[in-house]
Amino acid sequence: KGAVGRTQVQQKPTLETTEGTSISISCSHPKIQGTDFIQWYRQLPGRQPELLVSTLKGFEELPDIAGQLRVSADQRWSWLWLGRPGRGDAAVYYCALGP
Repeated sequence: KGAVGRTQVQQKPTLETTEGTSISISCSHPKIQGTDFIQWYRQLPGRQPELLVSTLKGFEELPDIAGQLRVSADQRWSWLWLGRPGRGDAAVYYCALGP
């Protein structure tokens, strides 16, 4: 979503992988503010979005999805890495900035 006067995040519209093959989903947030947290959500088909992680840190393990989140040193990029995605991980993944 974009705030008035600035685009907050940009993602590729789609990414595909095969079951068991790792995938990295990138997000660009070049106009991040110092107080913004980088947030990643997942929305499974027919379900409400769920928050996976909210962080300012450079690296975070996400054991619930067998993945990791990496944030660049300048916080302008983040990558959500899924190590062993299965059919149950097919979803819409969103990144966002928030307080």
